[in-house]
Amino acid sequence: MLYLEQLKQRYELIIGYVGTIILGLGVVLLLPLLLLPLYTSEVGDVKFFIIPSIISIILGYIMRLKIKSAKDVTLTIQEGGVIVIFSWIITIIISSLPFILSGQLNFTQGIFESVSGWTTTGLSVVDVTETSHIFLLWRSLMQFFGGAGLAVVMLSAIIGPHGLGLYEAEGRSDKLLPNVTRSTKLIMAIYSSYVLAGIILYIIAGMDWFGAINHSLAALSTGGFSTEVDSIGAYNSLSIELITLVLMIAGTINFGAHFLLLKGRIKEFFKIGEIRFMFFLFSLSIPIVGFLSLRGLYGSVSTGIRVAAFEVISALSTTGFSTVGYGDWNYFAVFILITLMIIGGGAGSTAGGIKQYRIYVMVKSLIWNIKSYFTPKNAIKKDYINRPEGKYYVTDKHVTQISNFITIYLMSYIVGVLIMLAHGYSLQDSMFEFASTLGTVGLSVGVTAADAPIAVLWSQIIGMMLGRLEFFVIFFAGIKVIKDGRFIVRNGTGGRF
Repeated sequence: MLYLEQLKQRYELIIGYVGTIILGLGVVLLLPLLLLPLYTSEVGDVKFFIIPSIISIILGYIMRLKIKSAKDVTLTIQEGGVIVIFSWIITIIISSLPFILSGQLNFTQGIFESVSGWTTTGLSVVDVTETSHIFLLWRSLMQFFGGAGLAVVMLSAIIGPHGLGLYEAEGRSDKLLPNVTRSTKLIMAIYSSYVLAGIILYIIAGMDWFGAINHSLAALSTGGFSTEVDSIGAYNSLSIELITLVLMIAGTINFGAHFLLLKGRIKEFFKIGEIRFMFFLFSLSIPIVGFLSLRGLYGSVSTGIRVAAFEVISALSTTGFSTVGYGDWNYFAVFILITLMIIGGGAGSTAGGIKQYRIYVMVKSLIWNIKSYFTPKNAIKKDYINRPEGKYYVTDKHVTQISNFITIYLMSYIVGVLIMLAHGYSLQDSMFEFASTLGTVGLSVGVTAADAPIAVLWSQIIGMMLGRLEFFVIFFAGIKVIKDGRFIVRNGTGGRF
């Protein structure tokens, strides 16, 4: 059958592209070894990265052989989703091997740490006081490449302008330039420049160079892995906190919006609905939390505002850095953080959560509906919002799609909370921890730990994956694989697949 033959060819192409990503992973696994000249005592850890790297390169090369001719091939969104899911699963398993082979973590814990890294969540089961510099850098590198978009970055040069399906499957909703390759290169240029600036500023502010590299990578990727037990709070430095705030905000802003800033189109930047909504949330949440909840706890209004600003921005940007613990916070302040973590960061950024864009559209839709009751029935109106690429006219279909996504997101959140409740955690702790998990935030009240129940850790692993790759990508790609697989099995493989 012609369709069966075409289907096999498409999956050979998919396998080949996944192989390309795995090849790239083999190279990335060697990057932490650049620290060896400075930390010669950690030379014994080399084998824990060399072995996974070799496995990755060999496996990637074998899979890469499936690509015969990829020219002028346009990936559909569903095919892009299949590539993203397969590549992420294999990447996560291989990336966990250094932790597992070294005996630091068991299989579940290793997968958890790897997923938390690549999804830029930042929840951790690693004891940073007992972990070598090579492993700490590996965690930060996972967040850097995971935030930039694993599949998009490693395949952009190969697929070029024909890879739109993959681009969208990775959550990049706004193309900065006419084709995917140029857009991805620009994203990496913006991303890397901010990281470098962050490293320099951190060092000037008094942070050691190793901490500066790790925290800059984690802050901009909105990841939140820290080399310190007390996160940013360990430094007790206002300048370091301010640098971190800038990086977290930069990481949660749509890359398309950054492009406007680079072109000097400041007015257009501040016209973007999502940007205005983000600053509205900051201006509303910080004073309320700082004045009403934290003023008495930390002794003064100024300290309360300082703490509130950092924690609120960390929660909404889904970064997960912190300067304090939450054991003494009242229910009101904790609820605000939970709400912000559920809302999440900007669309087309490194952040997670429902995304500010979706919430903004729903709020605008409510306002439009209210206004419609006072508008003449024969009046013609076109509702729009401002996005980085210009005006976007919102249709009922778009609002419905967003509503469906939010519904699925909240249903998944409830399931995750129920799993934690079933294991004896309090309602507040369960709501906080799974909001952080599903939103790929990384803030914790202590539920996430190496000795946490296996079922809790696996529910978080699934939650982090759903939160990073987004539900529809996973669902549609999964349905496609099952449907195509059944068709191939039913009609025979012909000895070729």
